[in-house]
Amino acid sequence: MTGLPFPEISPIALSIGPLAIRWYSLAYLFGILIAWFLILRNSKKYNLGYTSQHIEDLAFYITLGIIIGGRLGYAVFYGGSEMWLKPWRILELWKGGMSFHGGICGVILASWLYVKKYNFKFLQITDLIALYTPIGMFLGRIANFVNDELWGRVTDVPWAVRFPNGGYLPRHPSQLYEAFFEGLILFVLLNYLWRFKTIRAHSGTISAIFVLMYGIFRMSMEQFRQPDAHIGFFFNSITMGQLLSLPFVILGVVLLLKNYKKH
Repeated sequence: MTGLPFPEISPIALSIGPLAIRWYSLAYLFGILIAWFLILRNSKKYNLGYTSQHIEDLAFYITLGIIIGGRLGYAVFYGGSEMWLKPWRILELWKGGMSFHGGICGVILASWLYVKKYNFKFLQITDLIALYTPIGMFLGRIANFVNDELWGRVTDVPWAVRFPNGGYLPRHPSQLYEAFFEGLILFVLLNYLWRFKTIRAHSGTISAIFVLMYGIFRMSMEQFRQPDAHIGFFFNSITMGQLLSLPFVILGVVLLLKNYKKH
């Protein structure tokens, strides 16, 4: 049989009695903690004027935005009618199910509420968040791989993986593709651009590039990812992920053009 065997990695990182800590949960936790530390360091390095308390509050707002937005986004876009017939299932976070598109919308709303509280510049805050969001995306996709979920379409490429939940058919490890492009590549690109003073001075540029490139990468990687069975394709070829990513591409282009004309 072609394809690489799925590595025997338990989705549970640590068990203490009935308590099970999963790699997926740790991916969110470490992603937020690392971003918290790097935003604080960045603020001090470039004298952005944010105190440790400001960054601590920002981390709190972001965490709420990720959890609430991600969960509601999953319920709306992927949950299906069963979740709405049993709405208490939306609160069952331990059973998994998060939408990145919903999470980023939640973070945008949380950022808006945050800047209203402190009277900060909205786009400067979103620039800082965008710089380190790819870390969480990278860890989250690795966790998806470990969980044997969101795998790719059947293929005969040499690096195909036989996922147990995918019927042991050789499939694209699309989680790893997304971890590389939406996580690693996007992180390197944004943080390289942030080194330039003109980029930092023009608030919103990093945010625009983030949503633009994420949309492009996600739409491209969806070509290798197996759509959810209960949703399938739209127009026989377009996935839900591509539909949700298209507004991100449009928003990124609009923000870049607006910033270019302004400066």
